Amino acid sequence: MSDCVLLRWRQRCIDGHDMNFLAHAFLAGGDPALIVGGVVGDWIKGPLPGALPEDLARGVALHRAIDSFAETHPAFRASRMRISAPRRRYSGVLVDVFYDHLLAAQWGNHDDIPLPDYCSKVYFLINGRLNDIPESARAALRLMAQEDWLGSYARIDGIADILVRMSRRARQPNPLAGGEAELLADLDGFANDFMAWLQDAQRFVHQRRLHH
Repeated sequence: MSDCVLLRWRQRCIDGHDMNFLAHAFLAGGDPALIVGGVVGDWIKGPLPGALPEDLARGVALHRAIDSFAETHPAFRASRMRISAPRRRYSGVLVDVFYDHLLAAQWGNHDDIPLPDYCSKVYFLINGRLNDIPESARAALRLMAQEDWLGSYARIDGIADILVRMSRRARQPNPLAGGEAELLADLDGFANDFMAWLQDAQRFVHQRRLHH
């Protein structure tokens, strides 16, 4: 993947405050199309279904609904306020990354499938639908599998590396590099916020699927 393509993708994620790929996949449940749509949702803009197949469009719609739910949830807002003032502008990005770390690090408490096997499953499902996904997203999605982005969130050094790369490729100077220090400074606080958010998010998704 070229640095130019990766730069554009990273900037879209920073601007959109959405980096929690693992959480989107997990909240999608067992439906393969919802999982794929949940992960690729950041690359899909405009009205749905657009050029997408109907099943993937439902996954993207769920992704968008979860994003809206998160932005107004008290625990997610509390986590954003835990970010220090110099990094507050990027609090949405950082909290997304932290929540994926907390999910991955305690994966055994949330799913019976080992995390490496789950990640491999997600990559396999995405690869099987690449022809249904906008071409502009395919290189990044292939890179996601090659570098095991989802699995890397389980380690502090994994999220540190992600934040360094995001910082270097953003258009403007920013304090994302070293941002994992924010998590380590208040790990219990973020963990409590995350569990409150995740439980409510699971209920939100369950209720939404009952009515769609």
